[in-house]
Amino acid sequence: MQVNEDKPYDDINITPMLDLAYVLVVIFIIMTTASVQGMKVDLPKGSSVVSLAVPKTKVISVNSAGQVFIDAIPVSLAELEAKLRTAKAINPDLPIVLKGDRQSQYEKIMNVLDVCGRVGISSLGLAAQRTPGS
Repeated sequence: MQVNEDKPYDDINITPMLDLAYVLVVIFIIMTTASVQGMKVDLPKGSSVVSLAVPKTKVISVNSAGQVFIDAIPVSLAELEAKLRTAKAINPDLPIVLKGDRQSQYEKIMNVLDVCGRVGISSLGLAAQRTPGS
């Protein structure tokens, strides 16, 4: 069998390009769904806010209606306590970030703080927004 070296290619093999496109689509889907964290709450302003974002941090949110969420999953206070006990058994130094909406009832946030105290959470931070200029 002879190969004609003078003949130009009539078509382009796009299989490698399609493979790359599929890999990029999969990576985009994974990264987009992984970036969703917590519930949208209207945080109060703070004068000097330090970020407590560390890996394996549990985020507890209380929205303006007083609903409690742990990592964007709605829970009751009893369920919150059970989930925190389970997480604390896995990681004794479990850090918690509490995000309370500025319109939420103070009593709901105090109930969440009481649950964290009963579980024995020692690393707890309150989330706030930075004020302009700080």
